[in-house]
Amino acid sequence: MSTIGFRILPSPQHPPHDLLDELRGIATAHLSDNMSRLHAVAAEIRPYHNKSKLVGPALTVKVPPGDNLMVHKAIDIAKPGDVIVVDAGGVVAHAIIGEIMSSLAESRGVAGMIIDGAIRDADAIAKSGFPVYARGVTHRGPYKNGPGEINVPVVVGGTVVNPGDIVVGDEDGLVLLAPASIASLIKLAKAYAEKEDVMLKAIRSGAGIDRAWVDKTLAEKGCVI
Repeated sequence: MSTIGFRILPSPQHPPHDLLDELRGIATAHLSDNMSRLHAVAAEIRPYHNKSKLVGPALTVKVPPGDNLMVHKAIDIAKPGDVIVVDAGGVVAHAIIGEIMSSLAESRGVAGMIIDGAIRDADAIAKSGFPVYARGVTHRGPYKNGPGEINVPVVVGGTVVNPGDIVVGDEDGLVLLAPASIASLIKLAKAYAEKEDVMLKAIRSGAGIDRAWVDKTLAEKGCVI
């Protein structure tokens, strides 16, 4: 009998803590811009919590729409710092988690939860500092029948998430980093942030910045002014 569709695979090793700590101070926009804006989760997966930064390796879960049996198991086996990433098919007819499950995950050291599906108890989660991202909200609860898979590639917000991918989330949304690229992306994003800071200081001081590139680009594209 095939176990595909109902299985739990081993979790990848966590990356060094110092790299994850550095990512906490970097905006998702600066990471995204240095990945050609391709490795971002769709804007429909939005934050429902109270502004806490989310950083950690993905513990991936694939479930049928409206069923959370394997999400319960993921909470039980998660390592401290894991981000539970749930592919529930993008269906929002039934909530996959609510206040109880998010509180249980937080108590076990989970860094946050991402649900491509619905949540409930939105008011309680909104008042919480525990990061929860989801596609929607409904009061209707889930089933607990299975099947499901843990630590397999999933699709969340139109983006493939592999087990162990590093999730970074803030008020602007979510980006995904391959573990091998973290160190180089941190350097690029920090340099990008410094460049933007110089521009913002010039704008706010009244010194202004060079805007010649706008007309140059329009001319190159054949725009008639």
